[in-house]
Amino acid sequence: MSEVYAARRARLRERCHAGGSAGALVSRAANVRYLAGTAPQGAVLLLGKREDLLVCAGAVEGGRSDDALRVHALSVPGGDPAVAAADLAAAQGTESLAVEEHHLTVARHRAIRSVAPRLRLADLGGAVEQLRVVKDEEEIACLRIGAEIADQALGELLESILVGRTERHLALELERRLVDHGADGPAFATAVATGPNSGRRGHRPTDRRVEEGDFLSVCLGAVYRGYRCEIGRTFVIGTSPADWQIELYDLVFAAQRAGREALAPGAAYRDVDRAARQVLDSAGYADRLPDLTGHGVGLEIDEDPQLAPAAMGKLDACVPVTVEPGVHLPGRGGVRIDDTLVVRPEADGGPELLTITTKELLAL
Repeated sequence: MSEVYAARRARLRERCHAGGSAGALVSRAANVRYLAGTAPQGAVLLLGKREDLLVCAGAVEGGRSDDALRVHALSVPGGDPAVAAADLAAAQGTESLAVEEHHLTVARHRAIRSVAPRLRLADLGGAVEQLRVVKDEEEIACLRIGAEIADQALGELLESILVGRTERHLALELERRLVDHGADGPAFATAVATGPNSGRRGHRPTDRRVEEGDFLSVCLGAVYRGYRCEIGRTFVIGTSPADWQIELYDLVFAAQRAGREALAPGAAYRDVDRAARQVLDSAGYADRLPDLTGHGVGLEIDEDPQLAPAAMGKLDACVPVTVEPGVHLPGRGGVRIDDTLVVRPEADGGPELLTITTKELLAL
């Protein structure tokens, strides 16, 4: 794997040189991990003039994916790796350094200037995040395994007795099952909403107990080797769905299918959003819709691209995204259907669905 990380750093170095910087200081944890294979607490990555260094506050414990990258551990307790990295860059003779201004605090920026006053600092911007958008097959394999784990955890829960159990209990059980099946942990705080609570967008689990006739809306995700996926499903508890529940579910399902079918290399981000949104707009739910239809996933659960009305840009192949439309009716209930997919060309079968738990409206 060392050559994979070296190639990623080489691409970033090319961007730095094109922008007039001799090197870069990467401080955002997900970006450090992408380029170095590991990201110990507080560590930064220095793309230096003579060599690249992973600068850490202490020794790196456990194995590393990139053994060819030298680790520089600070000898003074309490030191700031970012400041130390800037000092090392200056000592290597680097004259200009690109930094992640969107991540560095003002205090750290000032501290860097104080130890290396002759070092010209430029803004690296979202260069690493842009490199992370298109995944290689190794990354997609991690997402695929994470999706299998999430599917398995959800499937097992649906086979258990649900009536009388609290939202909080169900969320904790799902997270335990994720770990039992090999996940590093949950990709985000598991969301479970029942009955009228499913009508609240962004609802967090409470002690409300599951009742007959409730909508049960669940959204969970697994982390596998650092990569995060998500799945969301809505069910009805204990009885045949009411007519209004079937109508609302079928509408959201149609919107989600339209969004999934719009995923293709070259498709505009906002066109994917529009495909799903138009289905719900036409049914009179324009004021009940979330700000976006989906987003990228990877080392973080919410990455670029953003599938939103004003989003600029077009999809590439091998970009994993969610498609997650929903309609929430306060005081009554709501439906959300959420999948993780990988954009693939039509010649390869079209979008690859990673989360495969049934989207049929089940009465549990």
